Amino acid sequence: MRHFGHIPSATRTGLFHREPAEFTADSPARTLATALGATLYSPATRPRLADDIRKQAARGVVSMVLCLEDSISDADVVAGEANLVRQFADLAGATGPGTDGTAADGGGGTAVPLLFIRVRDPHQITDLTARLGETVRLLSGFVLPKFTESRGHAFLEALTQAERTSGRRLFAMPVLESPELLHLETRAETLAGIASITDKYRDRVLALRLGVTDFCSAYGLRRSPDMTAYDVKIVANVIADVVNVLGRSDGTGFTITGPVWEYFRPGERMFKPQLRRSPFLEGRAEDLRTALIEHDLDGLLREIELDRANGLLGKTCIHPTHVVPVHALSVVSHEEWSDAQDVLRPEQGGGGVLRSAYTNKMNEVKPHRAWAERTLQRAEVFGVAKEDVGFVDLLTAGLAG
Repeated sequence: MRHFGHIPSATRTGLFHREPAEFTADSPARTLATALGATLYSPATRPRLADDIRKQAARGVVSMVLCLEDSISDADVVAGEANLVRQFADLAGATGPGTDGTAADGGGGTAVPLLFIRVRDPHQITDLTARLGETVRLLSGFVLPKFTESRGHAFLEALTQAERTSGRRLFAMPVLESPELLHLETRAETLAGIASITDKYRDRVLALRLGVTDFCSAYGLRRSPDMTAYDVKIVANVIADVVNVLGRSDGTGFTITGPVWEYFRPGERMFKPQLRRSPFLEGRAEDLRTALIEHDLDGLLREIELDRANGLLGKTCIHPTHVVPVHALSVVSHEEWSDAQDVLRPEQGGGGVLRSAYTNKMNEVKPHRAWAERTLQRAEVFGVAKEDVGFVDLLTAGLAG
């Protein structure tokens, strides 16, 4: 699979200075953590879940979470588990015997996205892994809710056991959403505990996810479509502290994904029909801006930009219309790529200051090194846009694909 792999090759050639690289579920963890992108959540109870997964993969989704937790009622958990087993069998029949979810024909078929199951309890990890049988090859891991050091130990031990019995590499994505993390008097201790246990199981932790809806719930808050998570100061403070402790670039940190955006319009079509038919029309920027406002997505775009500015990468999504904007804003601009390349040139190993190739900024080699390394890792999986290609081009091409 690859980002923007759902659009025609000729279109990609016109958009990218360097196209996104291909990857599989067996790629290195660092690559997969960066490549998660817009992780689309779906209730595990959907009766045509396998068809939904194939449809979303064909539209550019590369990671999905099949949820047995908050998205379904307590009474539906057993049925949801059974449905997952059936739907994985359906998917496995369509993809053939490979280990990476590649289409059985080996040609133009669509790969299965990276699939994760969000569980409620540790025993579900070992139970579901056993029940999935051979189809566990389509599973990339589990999402662990309300994660703290005390709760996390049992989840991660269950994951380790499931790996041993299945013979399949499985990752954990803990969700940081507990009241202990939100409340000021327990935050530091909770963060230290999370740092300790995630370090112990570092090879199994793919990324950390933020549960901002639960944070808001603890205070009876809900942000409007005109506000980002960073406008809610209680939430913004928690995000800052999580990145401070768990997102460092010194080798101790993890990929931390952006919070969910809750708003969408009914149906799956984001923009006007003419934008989908003619992505390179003159005046498209103004048409696109109007469409974004009409669909309450202007706030989403601002939040995606603020996510990256605050050290987050990727985003939890609960609606398909959010996926393409997240991916379009994840592409590395030609200017970013040029700066990162300059900073990391071997001859600059001793440090120093450089004028950027775009002659509009200072690139200081040592302080900007970690940023440059992260930027080139993002460039590998999301690609580098051509000099004259911007967000509007990437977004409309992604939608038209």
